[in-house]
Amino acid sequence: MIQHQVRGVFTVLDDCSFRVSEFDMLKGSDVHWWGSIGVDFENMTKGFVLSDHKLDTGFRNDSFVVNLRKNVSWDLVKVVSIWDVPTASDFGHVVLGNLGDGSEASEGMMNNGSGNEPTMFENCKKLSRDFRLRWTLRAEDNLIDIGLEAGTAIQDYMAFGWANPESSNPMLGGDVVVTGFTDEGLAFADDYYITRYSECMMTTEGFQGVCPDSFYEPAEADALVNNTKLIYAHRKDGVSFVRYQRMLNSVDRKYDVQVNYSDNMTVIWALGSMKPPDSLRPYYLPTKHGESFGYLNINVSDHMNDCVGPLDAEDKEDQDLLIADGKEALVITTGPALHYPNPPNPSKVIYINRKEAPVLRVERGVPIKFSIQAGHNVAFYVTSDPLGGNATLRNLTETIYFGGPKAEGVQSSPTELIWAPNRNTPNDVYYQNLYNQKMGWKVQVVDGGLPDMYNNSVVLDDQQVTLFWTLSETSISVAARGEKKSGYLAIGFGSEMVNSYAYVGWMDSNGTGRVSTYWIDGRDPSNIHPTNENLTYVRCKSESGVITLEFTRPLNPSCDRDERPECNNIIDPTTPLKVIWAMGAQWSGKHLSERNMHSITSSRPVRVLLVSGSAEAEEDLRPVLAVHGFMMFLAWGILLPGGILSARYLKHLKGDGWFKIHVYMQYSGLAIIFLGFLFAVAELRGLYLDSIHVKFGMGAIILACVQPVNAYLRPKKSASGEIVSSNRIMWEYIHVIVGRCSIVVGMAALFSGMKHLGERYDGENVQGLTWALIIWFLVGAFTIVYLEYREKQRRRENFLARSNWVLGNGEEEDHDLLSPSGMSVDKDLHPSDRMEVQLEPLNR
Repeated sequence: MIQHQVRGVFTVLDDCSFRVSEFDMLKGSDVHWWGSIGVDFENMTKGFVLSDHKLDTGFRNDSFVVNLRKNVSWDLVKVVSIWDVPTASDFGHVVLGNLGDGSEASEGMMNNGSGNEPTMFENCKKLSRDFRLRWTLRAEDNLIDIGLEAGTAIQDYMAFGWANPESSNPMLGGDVVVTGFTDEGLAFADDYYITRYSECMMTTEGFQGVCPDSFYEPAEADALVNNTKLIYAHRKDGVSFVRYQRMLNSVDRKYDVQVNYSDNMTVIWALGSMKPPDSLRPYYLPTKHGESFGYLNINVSDHMNDCVGPLDAEDKEDQDLLIADGKEALVITTGPALHYPNPPNPSKVIYINRKEAPVLRVERGVPIKFSIQAGHNVAFYVTSDPLGGNATLRNLTETIYFGGPKAEGVQSSPTELIWAPNRNTPNDVYYQNLYNQKMGWKVQVVDGGLPDMYNNSVVLDDQQVTLFWTLSETSISVAARGEKKSGYLAIGFGSEMVNSYAYVGWMDSNGTGRVSTYWIDGRDPSNIHPTNENLTYVRCKSESGVITLEFTRPLNPSCDRDERPECNNIIDPTTPLKVIWAMGAQWSGKHLSERNMHSITSSRPVRVLLVSGSAEAEEDLRPVLAVHGFMMFLAWGILLPGGILSARYLKHLKGDGWFKIHVYMQYSGLAIIFLGFLFAVAELRGLYLDSIHVKFGMGAIILACVQPVNAYLRPKKSASGEIVSSNRIMWEYIHVIVGRCSIVVGMAALFSGMKHLGERYDGENVQGLTWALIIWFLVGAFTIVYLEYREKQRRRENFLARSNWVLGNGEEEDHDLLSPSGMSVDKDLHPSDRMEVQLEPLNR
């Protein structure tokens, strides 16, 4: 079985015919019996038609004889397959003997101990319209092989087991096996024991509810109580199939029911959604099963087969659906074929936005940008041919709608092209590689949708949700669309789930789309509070399991903020809006519980710039930017102010020590400023003058750079006794004013940097750091006041001491740059006290 739920028994009759019995298959289009010499991609696609007997209808447990064509003999055939010619698709195949080349006989086949194909059983019982039980009894080995098969969603579980014969309630005390598929597509089959009607939860008495057997026992006893062995599993055509083994009489007498294969016994079954594992419960646990459950009596030794025909699921498409957006480029790469939807397939296939061969949905009239990075041997194109590889080489006609030989590139040098489907583009086309067949998949072309209805869109964190919006003067229209199947979609305005406003879209039990609003102030279901926001134009729909929600709301709610929390949900278009998202299996309009919690969520918020229509991910503070901030504080908070203080208050020291301190500190600070500036530019990959912080910072740097130039142009100091020149006085004024202005602007840059840090990274310690910076500068201001007071006192004492001397205007007199005359303050206060003395040579 590869596709179309093919199942049956193949028997060679003679040299020119074979019989097929108990044959099931969903209807195909142009399906034939096909022969090849191997099951690999190259040999299968080079095969040939074996018989004129066609398989264009569906089959339900049918039996018939097929005759080979006259020119076909068994020695030319190693593999007989059911082949859809238009799509080169293998529905299922049989290997005749040993291939001799090491090829596997059946894709995904595992040894089940009985020698049969893993999908074949001796008995089958129809449990419900969409759920079947298959089994093969192996009493001599104390084993029973069980297959569970259901047309259900991939996130649902299938459960089957035996009721406790001593219990009056068939569920309580039941021994069941819960099967399903994880988010990664891996199958599981685990042994469970039912103690009460509830989900598995921890109580004061231990674990209670529907829990794995291993939850009730210590970790070292897991091997004794988990008596289920997974044999084989697949997910095809929307149908889940899991085969497992269990012992009829288990060594675990406490949690396993002993199966008497010769008597009628009560069995129980259920279908429902499951909750992903968490840190406390590392299992996929079943939630409430709703109406899909039941019990009945079965004697497993009786032969039974009431399963007529294949299961036909309503939703057969499990492939990822990727909806193109005209705002975001689709990245084209290649990767391994893990779940390619159309076997057989080559080893490498096309990936779009890191998704393997998704169904790509585009809208007519909306230009779609492709960034092609798949390598030089992959030429991307959109074609009418479902196989690709340039149909003209196979003597077939094809229409190429986009791309061609030049549409190739690598990651370091991608090729960017734009395709705009028009009204003449068919509803179904295919993206493929021009050089190799079957590397791509379907393109669904639909009429315009969300990108046409909204002016802006961004892809949120992890590329799982797309946000659309249109701004008006007083309101904003919002739409959110998930990029994978889910039971509900939630978007929140806030940095994290706690203290955020959430909008949840889901489909109720009647299939009606709903959107509800909530205020979240904790991490428990009791902390999710419904609100009554004024939403209009509300819509929600689910398309192949992909949820889309839409609503319009006012920017500033007109209600009392003290009475209702949603009234504080104000959107300022000029401020970045932080958006998070979550998805889960199910939602409820009432009585929220743990089963409504999300299974996946965004790893970090995205800052959406509503006016410009762009977004950036919320990031942790980058180490280089932290170094930038520290270096700027060291320069503008310590070195440069320290150099100014040395020039102001250390001139009374002997010699030119004050001048050396002043020069060394100023040049050291300037060097650190340049290093911090280069660090920031390198980390941000450019210089952007769009923020107040950057403008203040550049202004401070320019003023700081003026000072060395100013020092180089300094006029010569007047000789002792000479009147200070006007050029010297002007230079001193400029030097002082520019220096002190640079300190003021530098301080403004530091504070604006702290504000920018809080807005960009939402740091928890930003407020504390800001207060620490304020206190630092206040301490500096008080220190300057004290030093200024001490300087005034010192100068007054020097003046009183000089009044006892007859010499004046000496080299050791203080020089105050703030004085207009450039002379000592005290001398200016007493000009009449200045004395002149004529010195005569002593030998005269």
